[in-house]
Amino acid sequence: MDPELEAFIPLFPSADVSDPVTARRDFAELGAAIPAPDADLEIEDRTVPADPDVAVRIYRPHRAQGAIVWMHGGGWIMGNLNTEHPWATRVATGSGAVVISVDYRLAPEHPFPAALDDVYAVLTWTAERGAELGVDPGRIAVGGHSAGAGLAAAVALRARDEQGPPIHFQLLSQPALDDRQETWSARNFTDTPWMNRAKGTALWRHYLGSTPATPYAAPARATDLSGLPPAHIATAELCPNRDEDIDYALRLLQAGVSVELHQWPGTFHGSQAILSAEVSQRQIAELGAALRRGVAE
Repeated sequence: MDPELEAFIPLFPSADVSDPVTARRDFAELGAAIPAPDADLEIEDRTVPADPDVAVRIYRPHRAQGAIVWMHGGGWIMGNLNTEHPWATRVATGSGAVVISVDYRLAPEHPFPAALDDVYAVLTWTAERGAELGVDPGRIAVGGHSAGAGLAAAVALRARDEQGPPIHFQLLSQPALDDRQETWSARNFTDTPWMNRAKGTALWRHYLGSTPATPYAAPARATDLSGLPPAHIATAELCPNRDEDIDYALRLLQAGVSVELHQWPGTFHGSQAILSAEVSQRQIAELGAALRRGVAE
């Protein structure tokens, strides 16, 4: 493990995801402790008409290039616009793209497909309101971290299958893609910081409820990955999701999809929240740079 990260492990919180209400409270406290950078952005809260309506927060850099519909992490059970604010700000400033942060519904109260429906509604709204939002409808990306990245991959599959809004790029940071947890990293990382096998099992159970997993819930289950948007996939070495993410990247490549895969050595799931670590700073900078490249004309 990276020594700068290892020094913080005793201070890193351990979320008890068996109780979603408590987990949300703890996650909100963690998010509040992370400072947002000073940024020259226009920030606006909007409501996307849907059933039900979806709250979004829009981060608009000056002379913005492209846009991304962005989904927060939190294992589908935690997180909101406020916990994601420090990260959405960094993505916007690092990329120069408009960031549309989505406050999707959370499990277990709202299991799959509620969150995906919310994200798809926001994607459609963004494409339809491009001129009003200052967004080129031909340069809309989707992305997120962890569960949010899994939602981004899922909405790319759904948009392809339903001939929905064209997606220009996928920015997937440590995505949760496979409920089966059969890879080496999913089976063996039982005591890694923040995320481990037992936690992953509980989170998938909350998200799926009584619904069998489909590719729109767990994109690794998709048998056909052709025709999907180019992707940047970032993985952490000590993350249970690592191998399913690498496998997804390889399968995208084999299906003819352009992929940039960045495996970060010595890191663990969510470790970029330790902002003082040099590797975290590089991870955050690379997400912004990858999005800038991904939505460039």
